[in-house]
Amino acid sequence: MIALLSACSGAADSHARPAAVVASGTAPRAAPGTLPGAATGAATMPTPEAAKAAGPATMAGTSACTATTRLIPSCGAWWGIAPEVFTGLPVDQALHGAESRMGAPADVLHVYHRGSELFPTGAEIRLARDPARPRLLMINWKPSFDHTWAEIADGALDARITRLAGHLRRTFPERFFLTIHHEPENDVDDSAGSGMRATDYAAMFRHVVLRLRAEGVRNAVMVMTYMGAPNWAAKRWFEDLYPGDDVVDWVAMDPYADDQVRDFDGLVNKRRKEYPDWPGFYRWMQARFPGKPVMVAEWGVFERHDDPAFKRAFFESVRRQIKRYPQIKALLYFDSPQAPRGDTSFDTGGGAGRAFTELATDPYFRSTRVPRP
Repeated sequence: MIALLSACSGAADSHARPAAVVASGTAPRAAPGTLPGAATGAATMPTPEAAKAAGPATMAGTSACTATTRLIPSCGAWWGIAPEVFTGLPVDQALHGAESRMGAPADVLHVYHRGSELFPTGAEIRLARDPARPRLLMINWKPSFDHTWAEIADGALDARITRLAGHLRRTFPERFFLTIHHEPENDVDDSAGSGMRATDYAAMFRHVVLRLRAEGVRNAVMVMTYMGAPNWAAKRWFEDLYPGDDVVDWVAMDPYADDQVRDFDGLVNKRRKEYPDWPGFYRWMQARFPGKPVMVAEWGVFERHDDPAFKRAFFESVRRQIKRYPQIKALLYFDSPQAPRGDTSFDTGGGAGRAFTELATDPYFRSTRVPRP
């Protein structure tokens, strides 16, 4: 939900944003249940036997919990956060402040980059390699606001991608999550020749991933991030956004609790009466991507001045209901006092902070430790 000048993410079903950039082509889908193999293969949900064979990660609690090479935890889900966004704090101060406020460490740190910025930064690398508490990075990258998706797919940014690949090879061999131009739905321009059609997005995503791999980047776990809103899912071009199983390891959504959402069930399966055929995003992902892990890459709860206890009740609903959604393997909160549509800070009163701490420390999110570098 970050504004374009600093990073981007959408909270509402239809909030407007300036146009951006993407591409075409779809690869065959992998069969459900197959293991993630080489870096070019599709990631899928692990069976218990496969999880044990996937290589040991350092575990908290039971040794039966492991993480695959595609960072899929075999038990529970990763707990993550985009910390204190729009406060102007450096990322290390923001993360340590958020972790102190919630009384628990984060498994995943969600950060945002754009254009020619090199990532991860030195501060992000130090946080990932913290000897006391290593963290996974979820890096959100919008490659350009000056080129269309079609132009990027045709090679307009190849020098930029090559430079980034060299930085990654030199500085960060650890596995990390990477999403490219998240929430593309409301940047689509379906007019002929726009370079911003849904097929252009798919082609752009494919080109960036394949170019990074050709340049030796094999540690990026690729995430396709949707807005998670019914009005966009109803568009005739919606299915054309998907870049293909061979370049997507996880699928993600970015839902926010607007005034029509009461609990976690309503958040991840948001529906609207105007779109009676839409089943909800989690249900759609179950049907469309049965073998892939789902990430809730951003979620947030806005203040409701007519209901001061709403945040507390919502966080309690997440704790009660999360186990109904076993395909969700990562839950990353968007923590900001100045989000575009309201305050998503998790500890603004009414018992919200305590409920959020209870959620963050729930064993469901503490069963698998982040592998040490």
